[in-house]
Amino acid sequence: MKNTRPSRRLVLACVALLTMFSGMASAADLPADVQAKVERAKKRLVEMAADPAVVAAVREANGRDNAGMNNGKWVDLPDTDPAVKAMLSSKVSLQIGKWEQADPSINKILLRDQKGNIVAGSTKPLIYNNAARPVFANPIKGQVWSAGEIKPDTTTQIPSVHVAAPVMDAGKPIGVLQAGVTAN
Repeated sequence: MKNTRPSRRLVLACVALLTMFSGMASAADLPADVQAKVERAKKRLVEMAADPAVVAAVREANGRDNAGMNNGKWVDLPDTDPAVKAMLSSKVSLQIGKWEQADPSINKILLRDQKGNIVAGSTKPLIYNNAARPVFANPIKGQVWSAGEIKPDTTTQIPSVHVAAPVMDAGKPIGVLQAGVTAN
C-alpha cells in the first residue's frame, strides 16, 4: 500500500503539468491573421483608454451608485428603456461607436468602471457587470489582456477574441475598455 501513494502523487503531478501546458498551448493557437488583428486591437485600445473623455467618464461612474442595477435586471431591459438609451447616447458612447465603426475588425467596444459595471458602449451588452470574468479581472490589474481562444461573443454572437485595456488615472487602473475582435 505504501508503494501506491508515490505513484498517485506522480500521476497527479503529471496531470497537473499536462493541464498547465495544454492551457499554455491554447493561448498560442490563434490563427496568425487573427493574432495580428488582436495585437492591433490591443494597441488601439490602449490609445482609446487614455482618451481624456474615456478617463473622465470612468472617473465619474466610479463616483456614483449603480442604483441597484445587476445582471438580472439589465438583461430584462429593452433597448428602449431610459437607462439603456442614456448609456448608449452618452457622449463617450457616441465616441466609442465611431471608433468601432472605423475599425472593421472590431465588433463591439464596451467601457466599464472599477467594479465591472457598464459605463458606455457601442452596443448594449448582455452582461451589466462582468467583474468576475477574465476580460475585466485581468486588465483591472493594470495590464493589457487578450483571450487565447475564439468564441461567440455573448452580446453579438460573432466569433471573436476578447481584448481589453485598463483605463488609467494617475498611474492607477480605474476601469476597463474591452472589445470583441472579429475572428473571421
